[in-house]
Amino acid sequence: MQKNIELQEKTIPYTLKVSSRVRRLRLSIYRDGAFVVTAPRAISENIIEQFIVQKSQWIIKKLEYFKQFSGMVFMKSTKREFIEHKERARMVAETRIEYFNKFYNFSFNKITIRNQKTRWGSCSKRGNISFNYKIALLPEKMADYIIVHELCHLGEFNHSRNFWNLVAQTIPDHHEIRKDLKKNGSRIY
Repeated sequence: MQKNIELQEKTIPYTLKVSSRVRRLRLSIYRDGAFVVTAPRAISENIIEQFIVQKSQWIIKKLEYFKQFSGMVFMKSTKREFIEHKERARMVAETRIEYFNKFYNFSFNKITIRNQKTRWGSCSKRGNISFNYKIALLPEKMADYIIVHELCHLGEFNHSRNFWNLVAQTIPDHHEIRKDLKKNGSRIY
């Protein structure tokens, strides 16, 4: 159901989804600027609107942030595309980990390629490293940064100064690459 609400002297359109499966109110703002409120069946529209007003600063901030992406085309993560790029992503991950791990000499368990919606990669405490298949679509410098980032979690399972010092050993310009990935990586995501 399409609705509007006044927040900080602006009329904000949103979609209200009512569901018997949710237990509490949830606000979602997407890259395309869509604002969705998901609510349990038993909550009145008055309470929903009060909740939205209460969270108005967060909503406005997120909507402003996502304006920078207007007009951009985002690739959908289809199963077909995942299958198409999965093996290339595996090859990129394995060869670059082999190369960079000559500097670190960390032991790891296995490398997996996934179709993740919000992450470029992850590392578990068991030594399993996962990468989004879209690393195969990134410029080499960005893919290398993601690979080294996850590899360094084998040495420091956090984002402390020690962790970033490890990353800097092989990716000295990681700050710039990280900014670029945040700014332009979303075109691929």
